[in-house]
Amino acid sequence: MKLTDNVLRSFRVAKVFRENSDKINCFDFSPNGETVISSSDDDSIVLYDCQEGKPKRTLYSKKYGVDLIRYTHAANTVVYSSNKIDDTIRYLSLHDNKYIRYFPGHTKRVVALSMSPVDDTFISGSLDKTIRLWDLRSPNCQGLMHLQGKPVCSFDPEGLIFAAGVNSEMVKLYDLRSFDKGPFATFKMQYDRTCEWTGLKFSNDGKLILISTNGGFIRLIDAFKGAVLHTFGGYNNSKAVTLEASFTPDSQFIMIGSEDGKIHVWNGESGMKVAVLDGKHTGPITCLQFNPKFMTFASACSNMVRKWAFSPSE
Repeated sequence: MKLTDNVLRSFRVAKVFRENSDKINCFDFSPNGETVISSSDDDSIVLYDCQEGKPKRTLYSKKYGVDLIRYTHAANTVVYSSNKIDDTIRYLSLHDNKYIRYFPGHTKRVVALSMSPVDDTFISGSLDKTIRLWDLRSPNCQGLMHLQGKPVCSFDPEGLIFAAGVNSEMVKLYDLRSFDKGPFATFKMQYDRTCEWTGLKFSNDGKLILISTNGGFIRLIDAFKGAVLHTFGGYNNSKAVTLEASFTPDSQFIMIGSEDGKIHVWNGESGMKVAVLDGKHTGPITCLQFNPKFMTFASACSNMVRKWAFSPSE
């Protein structure tokens, strides 16, 4: 089925999960769309079955905490950042709940983590003003970049380049094979004192970059030229919360949750808002992602995940 304005307006909450006692800080769909995994400030890692619509198992990272959880390409494995004790990134086997490897190096909290879509490479950005390049097979950092401020970073869908957002005013594009030579493109944006950038995402077709902020707007830019195509606003974020914005898998629509629990959806080409969906969330929607394979998406606030499904009858 093709996503259209009307189809997006027809999504309804299909399942509500209340497995957590504290804020869900991140979740990630598996590449095949069959499972979604969440990390929470209550130190739990919950694995959900998307097809059966139920939680499968819960693991805990009590000592180190857990944030920014990401699936790797190996079956049943994830990487995540720590939010207690240290700032080491951990590589965990879900199968036997054992750590496969640690990635030490950052000296302050990791605020960005992106897995390559094609291989065992991943990048991390930290409040220590560095971006580090890693390989899952080695505990040693494969590359290091020093920046002027808080970084956000993400791989493009082909895993050949990555984008780094610096100081909430510049997007720099790096070629993975020669990133030590510096960026091959730099896009300077108008600096906005009222907020800072909290995330970068490429569209699946690689043509667009979505910049999330902790203010009341998000920006869509051309990934080749850096031109701002649209600025989307009109949703509530008065408390400067980090709200996750996402593309739909077809790269056509952009979605973000708001602090009043509603989800706002825009058409990326026209820039028009096409839907406001009310999932009755009790707090700000901090996590929001579309399933890469199935016609569902998930949203999360303080202590619940909601699974949305297309409901053609309405």
